[in-house]
Amino acid sequence: MLIQSQLRRLKIVADEKIPFLHGVLEPFADIAYLPGNQIVTENIREADALLIRTRTICDKSLLEGTSVKFIATATIGFDHIDTVYCQLKNISWRNAPGCNSSSVQQYVCSVLLMLAIERKVDLNEKTLGIIGVGNVGSKVREIAGILGMKVKLNDPPRAWKEGNAGFVGVNEILETCDIITLHVPLNMEGEDKTYHFFDEQVFGKMKNGAWLINTSRGEVVDTNSLKAALSSGRLKGAVMDVWENEPTIDLNLLRQVSLSTPHIAGYSIDGKANGTSQVVRMLSEFYSLPLLDFYPRPLPAPPFPEIVVDVTGKSTLQAIYQAVLHTYPIWNDHNNLQQSTGTFEQQRGNYPVRREFPAYTVRLLNGNPETAGKLIQLGFTVKAEQPDCF
Repeated sequence: MLIQSQLRRLKIVADEKIPFLHGVLEPFADIAYLPGNQIVTENIREADALLIRTRTICDKSLLEGTSVKFIATATIGFDHIDTVYCQLKNISWRNAPGCNSSSVQQYVCSVLLMLAIERKVDLNEKTLGIIGVGNVGSKVREIAGILGMKVKLNDPPRAWKEGNAGFVGVNEILETCDIITLHVPLNMEGEDKTYHFFDEQVFGKMKNGAWLINTSRGEVVDTNSLKAALSSGRLKGAVMDVWENEPTIDLNLLRQVSLSTPHIAGYSIDGKANGTSQVVRMLSEFYSLPLLDFYPRPLPAPPFPEIVVDVTGKSTLQAIYQAVLHTYPIWNDHNNLQQSTGTFEQQRGNYPVRREFPAYTVRLLNGNPETAGKLIQLGFTVKAEQPDCF
């Protein structure tokens, strides 16, 4: 913790796209809001602190010759921060673990239901392999259980710390799982290296006809190897939210995948608010500011917070899919990216309001206890005309 000198005000440079931040810190600091690509050395020389997102690479080329002593990123990932350099220069840094985990949970739930309803995948007969069981992977595990899937977990760092109980090796995931979803950080080297983790060799071990979902980092999957696996039919399909070389993505891969989105799985308003809250609180702790309990309220309400679902003639998963698609029409993001790859960053920067399940009430008509129960487990408020639904 630092106590800022009373002789001058704290100087902060912040990414202008961090939501709910404007006006919060101004009583205590001089703050400049800049586009992420304009957070460059000449603009931060006198800054004490940086508040950033993933597009600002905090390394020697940015930080050398500046007065920056604190960096906070409003994101789970921190591979855009050179932590070794920061340690050498006594620059403290923070990330926001778990801030958008429920948003990614919502995204993966949408994908799994899409496979069930539109691709006729029987989830009750399928096994989901989760690689990376941190904040996000743990919530995806909950979703899989609610949807009736079998689950296998792989997380070597956790297994080393906690023991192998509950975890399986990566080869078992590859060889036996029908759908594999990735929730790992990007590690460029070392024992836990994940850069190009999914390469030609790994795809060769995957169960024939499996699906791959990647919402972690694009560089975890080797693009050429993925294209080959899709072309050969080894993979039934892939769902990609993250890409190598964003925002310049491989157009051939874009045409091959079954569902494509512009790195927005964690972009719910709820997740963004959590990230901003954590950034402000961490900055406040470091500089002794009176904002340790900050949380942006109220969050904008969804345009149509009540969802009417008539279960007549629908399976439980069909009814749930209707509710989930109402909260997040995932195909809109897919179509926008397919039609305009050159606006990748604009689609992220101008992303519409997306609220998570607890912001909605489902009015259930002709429902049943199974459907009502699963919707409640997902986080919806449920109102039903039939008392025996509960």
